[in-house]
Amino acid sequence: MKRTSRKIETEFAVVGTGIAGFAASLFAHARGLDVTQVGHSGAIAYTTGYLDLLGAREGALLDDPWAGLDALRTLAPGHPFARLANDDIRTALSEFIAALNTGGIGYTPVGARNVKALLPYGVTKPTLSVPETMQPGIEAKEAGAPTLIVDIEGLQGFSAQEFQTNLAAEWPGLRTAKLAFPGLDGRQVFPEVMARSLETRATREAFAELLRPLLGEATHVGLPAILGMRAPDAVRADLEERIGATLFEIPTMPPAVPGIRLREMFEQALPAHGIRLEPQLKVAKVDLGTDGARLTLHGPMEDIEIDAASVLLATGRFLSGGLASDRQHVWETLLDLPVRQPASRDDWYRATYFDPRGHAINRFGVDVDEGFRPLGANGQPASPRLFSAGAIISGQDWVRERSGAGLAIATAYGAVRAAAEVLRQPAPRYSAGALG
Repeated sequence: MKRTSRKIETEFAVVGTGIAGFAASLFAHARGLDVTQVGHSGAIAYTTGYLDLLGAREGALLDDPWAGLDALRTLAPGHPFARLANDDIRTALSEFIAALNTGGIGYTPVGARNVKALLPYGVTKPTLSVPETMQPGIEAKEAGAPTLIVDIEGLQGFSAQEFQTNLAAEWPGLRTAKLAFPGLDGRQVFPEVMARSLETRATREAFAELLRPLLGEATHVGLPAILGMRAPDAVRADLEERIGATLFEIPTMPPAVPGIRLREMFEQALPAHGIRLEPQLKVAKVDLGTDGARLTLHGPMEDIEIDAASVLLATGRFLSGGLASDRQHVWETLLDLPVRQPASRDDWYRATYFDPRGHAINRFGVDVDEGFRPLGANGQPASPRLFSAGAIISGQDWVRERSGAGLAIATAYGAVRAAAEVLRQPAPRYSAGALG
């Protein structure tokens, strides 16, 4: 069958389909830019669903992330967060959460303090905003409410007994139970399958019939994150009415439903609002020009060329494919931008795996200027129309800092703001001929 070709012209091309990429598309569209987003599946399905801002600094957990950001700007002036004021970061997070709420996934508003969110193995982590389906679990733990944690037969990576054991001293009102999910008896079960099944009334009725006799004195019931895919808050409300108790979700091991929910919501909502989305396609080549760029993509049956007046790189690090390495060096995979790294591989890691200072490789990435434009080998922006956001930016260790979502959203906001300023300058519109 003959291959076809297609051309797209756009003001703002986003490369990447993780949180940073989706946030950038939202921010750019809200500012009136014509947006096209491309990229493969990304790593969004590996998130817990929690929106961390800054949960730790130098190994110490933070209650106040905003004060932590103030300290970080002094101690690490090269950190990406140092390029944004707290008010800008708060605005970015609030805009992003508002979009999630509009898209049908309720999230708690941006607050002044971190909350202690639950993790599947019975510990907590500091985060700023959580899905509404998970908030009651935080409140139940704080109140010591009598709570039932439910395990599902055949579900890997989640243990109600382990959860209870690790929290028993802090939460004496915990009990556990185990049940077989309706229609999946005797099989290995997966959270995504159960979540989609619970979107049907018949499954919810059957599941509620199994839950109700287990309640005892419990006022709250904790489940692995399976409460539907497209409308989790409605699924939770329906089940709560059926069993007469408050339900909450606990994240499972990835890939997990909360991340898949976000990905699917964005994939459905963005095109509905006029954003072009070319998912599951990797960019093969980017040619930078003086007033834009040309992106080349190769699909199974067609080739796509995108002529963009500006480009945002949100390709992540190693897991998402934004960075790659051999035994000598690390490189940026799409444009071969310089990656900040030690001269010797011996300096990538510290001698002890669990060294509290972390490892240098976890801060590798591309350097950016104050407008989040990646720098070339000469220390100047590689292009006035190229921007970057998210984990690919150097100078941060989002895992140890517990800042993944906050970093992605805040830097996307900063990069889009800078791109919008450039695009509004009196400059010629992008033309394909400018690239020769």
